Amino acid sequence: MGMEREIKLALPVEQVQAAAQWFVARTKVDGQPVKLVNIYFDTPRLTLASSKSALRLRQTPDGWLQTFKTVGQAKDGLHSRHEWEMPVAGEKLEIDALLRECDEPTAADALRQAASALIELFRTNFTRTLWHVEFDGSEVEAAIDQGDVLAEVNGENRRAPISEVELELKSGDEAALHSLAAELGKQVKGLAPDNVSKAQRGYQLRAR
Repeated sequence: MGMEREIKLALPVEQVQAAAQWFVARTKVDGQPVKLVNIYFDTPRLTLASSKSALRLRQTPDGWLQTFKTVGQAKDGLHSRHEWEMPVAGEKLEIDALLRECDEPTAADALRQAASALIELFRTNFTRTLWHVEFDGSEVEAAIDQGDVLAEVNGENRRAPISEVELELKSGDEAALHSLAAELGKQVKGLAPDNVSKAQRGYQLRAR
């Protein structure tokens, strides 16, 4: 488990190229695009959402991962939350393994209660382009995410666009995240702090 700290910035679609060019200039490497399929689960009564947590399976080029997160706090685009992540054998949750790792009693209780009634709620399918940025002695993983949130509600297919920059602190001082975001904001018009996670966007899409 770790405490995840990242700044999320809404990125106007017409500025995607400008943001990518800035990261290329900063790191001297082309970003690595990776296609990610994410399936989010909850009970029909939204047990996890009501306990401010989220559960997903992610398909990556290296295989499947399961992730359990608490929503935590989000202020001015900075998200701080607990996260438990581990590889799984395939497109199937392994709840017992998560429960062994989860050391947050409230989150673990919610997961235990939800386990027998989980259904797929929505998906987020996007391409993530990654750069590793060294900034003020800190290491930051910078990503541009482009894609969609997808949900089927009563036979109706719903879709909401994803276009954002994520700056995740890998090591060093949180202040570096804010400085990097400010520097990027000077070069890329229309960037705005985003306090809504992809999971929250999925729940909003279903409730629409």
